[in-house]
Amino acid sequence: MTTSRTAAVLTGVAAAALVALVSSPAQAASAASWGPYYAPGQAAKAVGSLTATGEDHADLPTAGSVRITGKLTDRTRKDSACGWAVFRITYRDGSNLPFKERSVRNCSFGSTKKFSFESHDVYQVELKVCAEGRGSKPSLNCLYAGTWKVLYLSK
Repeated sequence: MTTSRTAAVLTGVAAAALVALVSSPAQAASAASWGPYYAPGQAAKAVGSLTATGEDHADLPTAGSVRITGKLTDRTRKDSACGWAVFRITYRDGSNLPFKERSVRNCSFGSTKKFSFESHDVYQVELKVCAEGRGSKPSLNCLYAGTWKVLYLSK
């Protein structure tokens, strides 16, 4: 192959790659590990990762989807107590930013419970780790006492 022919082939390949890139833009994904975060007295521990894809900054900055995976370890020593990982997910609804809560409970001392879930049109994800009595949902004390840890904020 001659030098001019090699240059023509490489130019053609580069042009094809540029056309493919412009015609189908890739959605960048940002992944981050989080934790470990502990409940007061280290009675529960949560650790994991978060992957955000399809960030849109046109109107309200949000991620098209956010996948959260992790492990919750119950370190309470009472049979009547559980470890909780509570996620507050702020999402876009039109021009509003309401939030929903998603919780994971583990009531087996010393064991680890894996979890994974996905949310869409996400603006912010926050986490709180608690340890308290068995219940179908986290207590108001768990939800409103202390501070939330920010795991993700779309900018």
